[in-house]
Amino acid sequence: KFPLIPKAISIGDSVWVAAGAYVGPGVKIGDGAIVGAKSCVYKNVDPWTIVGGNPARLLKERNR
Repeated sequence: KFPLIPKAISIGDSVWVAAGAYVGPGVKIGDGAIVGAKSCVYKNVDPWTIVGGNPARLLKERNR
């Protein structure tokens, strides 16, 4: 059995989630964040950061 885990995903303003990215249940992506292509996001993403990879990790901070 693989039960559905219905948790809301929260995506802030001015966020870019690139093609093929997976965002897990309950994850919050902060304002201005960028999630790289084909990344797997299992934890919350801080505002104004760039994350990528599997699992997604911090690549750099964005300037406003």
